[in-house]
Amino acid sequence: MTPEIVILAMIAAFLGLRLYSVLGRRAEHEEEPIPGRFEGRQGQPGPARPHGQKRQETKADERAPGNLAQQRLREMPLASPAVERGLSAIAAADRRFDALAFMEGARSAYRMILEAFWNGDKAELRGLCDDDVYDSFSSAIDARLEAGETLDNRLVRIDEVTIVNAGLESGEARITLRFRSDIAAVTRNAEGLVVAGSLDDAIEAVDVWTFSRMVNSADPDWVLEETDAG
Repeated sequence: MTPEIVILAMIAAFLGLRLYSVLGRRAEHEEEPIPGRFEGRQGQPGPARPHGQKRQETKADERAPGNLAQQRLREMPLASPAVERGLSAIAAADRRFDALAFMEGARSAYRMILEAFWNGDKAELRGLCDDDVYDSFSSAIDARLEAGETLDNRLVRIDEVTIVNAGLESGEARITLRFRSDIAAVTRNAEGLVVAGSLDDAIEAVDVWTFSRMVNSADPDWVLEETDAG
């Protein structure tokens, strides 16, 4: 037997043992829920902990399905007690809720909604917003088209996303976030000439958006129900 075959056999055995150990641990827990389009992938690494903050050890009882949501909440960046209570209430009512995955999904939703509005994509907005917000965006798009104007905006980066409020009322979960971002904004007329803004100078934008979802709904996606400027 050549050395190359021996090495390949050793690698295959190692990979097989790794796969078995991963599948064995996964089998100890209940099946992970399939994330919705808004929530993104669950289990992604959370934000870094503040300097000096100790990592909490995971006890055996915390690995039980009913305590996974609470464990994930402890991995969140420091928040006000009111926000923590609100997130805990949502997690208790909806075992699929994952606060860290929600925040990652919120970043994606923020970009998707802004770009859909700038591009006049009503179909995309319809699936991401509730009726009132959709009607507001739709009216603004119609007014823009009537004026013969188009937007050439670009989301340069999202600097910060912070949960400022969270709660559960009558089975409806509502989470309010503050987005701080840099946006390059340009408005062009029917001839394509720039009438406002510049792509060379990004401006800071602060938006306060509220997302909601009925916790007993089979649909895992959240919708934008309120917008405000920070």
